[in-house]
Amino acid sequence: MAGGMRLIEGDITILGVDAIVNAANESLMGGGGVDGAIHRAAGPDLLAECRTLGGCPTGEAKITGGYDLAARHVIHTVGPVWHGGGAGEDLMLTQCYRRSLELAETNGCKTVAFPAISTGVYGFPPARAARIALGTVESFFERSDAVDEVLFCCFGAACVAVHREASEMLGIAVG
Repeated sequence: MAGGMRLIEGDITILGVDAIVNAANESLMGGGGVDGAIHRAAGPDLLAECRTLGGCPTGEAKITGGYDLAARHVIHTVGPVWHGGGAGEDLMLTQCYRRSLELAETNGCKTVAFPAISTGVYGFPPARAARIALGTVESFFERSDAVDEVLFCCFGAACVAVHREASEMLGIAVG
């Protein structure tokens, strides 16, 4: 049975899921936006574990414990900085979602929540990013039943609307 997708508006740091995905930077040492919020909510042990991982290249993902979060794990992925679309950004963003889901599968995570990776300070166009996110998750569900549910946790109504439009455009059902 294929997994399901849901759109929610809210704070990813309070979700009681198996894994939340962190839109991290290559150092994995915390930063602004959702990355900083996750590090603050998880407490200092998250940073201590991240220090042992040796960073993470763009398009890849690494997993840690969730520490003080409601989530059991944090999957850190480094999205691409937008350079106009001709520098492989779409492929790198696709890889972020794919690698995160593969780590979820490997680590027995049945519920996973994603933020809108790369759409903040990294400047990726939100509508384009939403289409990539939804399409990549749909492709994953077509080949694996390891993950039961993916939540797209949107920070603000505009993000929800962009994801809803992308799901309609792609013909992908989201709750």
